[in-house]
Amino acid sequence: MGKIKIGIIGGSGMDNPLILEDRKEKKVTTPFGDPSDVLILGTIKGVDCVLLARHGRSHNLFPSIVNYRANIWALKEEGCSHLIATTMCGSLQENKHPGEIVLIDDFIDRTTKRKLTFFDCTSDAASGVCHVPMNEPFCPKTRAVLASCVKALGYPFHEKGTMITIEGPRFSTRAESRLFRQWRADVVNMSTVPEVTLAKEVGLLYASVALVTDYDSWREDREAVNVELAVKTFKENADKACKVLLYAIPKIAEQDWDEDIQQNEEIARSSVLK
Repeated sequence: MGKIKIGIIGGSGMDNPLILEDRKEKKVTTPFGDPSDVLILGTIKGVDCVLLARHGRSHNLFPSIVNYRANIWALKEEGCSHLIATTMCGSLQENKHPGEIVLIDDFIDRTTKRKLTFFDCTSDAASGVCHVPMNEPFCPKTRAVLASCVKALGYPFHEKGTMITIEGPRFSTRAESRLFRQWRADVVNMSTVPEVTLAKEVGLLYASVALVTDYDSWREDREAVNVELAVKTFKENADKACKVLLYAIPKIAEQDWDEDIQQNEEIARSSVLK
């Protein structure tokens, strides 16, 4: 059984380096530019991990200008086999409540300005054209381990959910929010795409822990989402995501991932036409 290394992409407020032991910082660059911040190397109960703040540790990068390609490439080059992302999101459905966790299994892309692939003829590091399949964007085995751990911790959660990623940085209009509900999306954020697709292009096993902070803007009986509301709810519940990671990562390391890693890397290789 091969050794794994887990990349953690910390969303707003969930990039606390103190969750890692034996921490050290490593500044890197990639063929696609610099990642959002330094990589923080360390361990969680003996499991090698790499933490990266998606928006920078000072939260100076809004979603549209995050260099997702550099982030994913840097974590792959650092030897990560898995990526676990954390994100805050708004609920689009009555049964998804603020404070709950959603382990998303699908997505809808409503972004407009982002580089969606490594393979766009801008770097020799990724030559050719990539048509990566997206029928299963999130690793089901990693999600299953996360689900068992969230359940054991007693947190309210949903084992599945469809995330719609909007461009931002503004929040959705009421009309947009209602449309997304009609599309049967469960939650909305600004960061899952293209992170998940880029991870798939390089063969990483990717899962996301989404924390619901609000009801977006579709509910007239509740205050529409705003920065103050989202951040307040998020800070009250962010420790849940940290505890999930601390509990789940050793459990992930107990599994045999050789076949899963090999299969994902083969999917990535076979998706490139040269």
